[in-house]
Amino acid sequence: MTTSKNPETLALHAGWRADPTTGSVAVPIHQTTSFQFRDTEHAGNLFALKELGNIYTRIMNPTVDVLEQRLAAIEGGVAGLGLSSGQSASMFSIMNIARAGDNFVCSTDIYGGTWNLFKNTMRDMGVEARFVDPADPEAFRAATDDKTRAYYAETLPNPKLEVFPIAEVAAIGRELGVPLIVDNTAAPLLCRPLDHGAAIVMYSTTKYIGGHGTSIGGMLIDGGNFDWEAHADRFPLLNEPDPSYHGAVWTEAVKPLGPIAYILKARVTLLRDVGAAMSPQNAFQFIQGLETLPLRMERHCENAIKVTDYLQAHDKVERVIFPGQMEGVARERADKYLNGGYGGLAGIVLKGGDDAGRKFIDSLEMLYHVANIGDARSLAIHPGSTTHSQLDADELLQAGVVPGYVRLSIGIEHVDDIIADIDQALAKA
Repeated sequence: MTTSKNPETLALHAGWRADPTTGSVAVPIHQTTSFQFRDTEHAGNLFALKELGNIYTRIMNPTVDVLEQRLAAIEGGVAGLGLSSGQSASMFSIMNIARAGDNFVCSTDIYGGTWNLFKNTMRDMGVEARFVDPADPEAFRAATDDKTRAYYAETLPNPKLEVFPIAEVAAIGRELGVPLIVDNTAAPLLCRPLDHGAAIVMYSTTKYIGGHGTSIGGMLIDGGNFDWEAHADRFPLLNEPDPSYHGAVWTEAVKPLGPIAYILKARVTLLRDVGAAMSPQNAFQFIQGLETLPLRMERHCENAIKVTDYLQAHDKVERVIFPGQMEGVARERADKYLNGGYGGLAGIVLKGGDDAGRKFIDSLEMLYHVANIGDARSLAIHPGSTTHSQLDADELLQAGVVPGYVRLSIGIEHVDDIIADIDQALAKA
């Protein structure tokens, strides 16, 4: 197995060499529900967590395991957990350490679906999301109390695209005993949040990691760098006996296995009971996507710079939203946290407002009008009427969505063709 720390190499080699029986270099698709136990002792040990291994694909699967190991290696984490979607990863990230009566502090700069999940669905479960503007990291401290279980943010927020102050908020959290969870979906390989103090990283693998719009999935990655025991009162779910495992205390139970209390609990309680498992077929698709991710990200970033340079000079564009075009603190944060490029997402505010945004979308011929990002193909959407339509007017402004806002996900086509399609659509907007 490679000892490299370079993501280009890890994306191809981490977690897998070859099948020991057949010699297969490609990771096999273990399309099975169940796994044969050696004997009753082996079965008992697995169920009692005396040893780790495959029981049932709802909890663990060898194909998914390779993807988990590979992404954990790329992020510098200790373990991963593959899930059925990015939304399930967002929910699991919080519910693994929070229960009714608890709260977490969340950046206002997040994807609309996540906002709705946190504000409404999780509220109905008794867990409060406290939204604060990340422009001032101290807002996280001000919103923290004894029931605060986590901070949550996106590295490159969709659609606001102002890079989150990871180190600043993580430092506040470490001081107070609160872990920072970072959704790194829009910035794979460009940023490693764990290097800046984050405790947990999550992904919608549906996006750049898959890269081809074929599969839905999510991933949680445990940094292994947060001392859950030092803040036992804040994390009873990890430090008090779990009745579903005969009183196991997760921070104690995992000590022979390493600093994986968070991710192991998520696997053997939440994933066991909720069942939001990643399918082996989808895991295989994500592994294929991951292998070319370093090359694709280079092209995404390169094309996005050229497209936004063109848009800056267009007379129908009021404003371009792109980390590489920002100034002041926003640009400083982009340069601090994004290495190798500013990502493939860009926003434009059209002077004609909502009507112009809709006309632009309807006039595109090559770019796809879909609710997705990170595809090899270029995509576009009008968030105010789609992905963020469930937000009220004030929430839309907090998320960076104004009437004429259009989000672009710049693909890997020839940049001249991308610009030509955008140009003809702008002429009709």
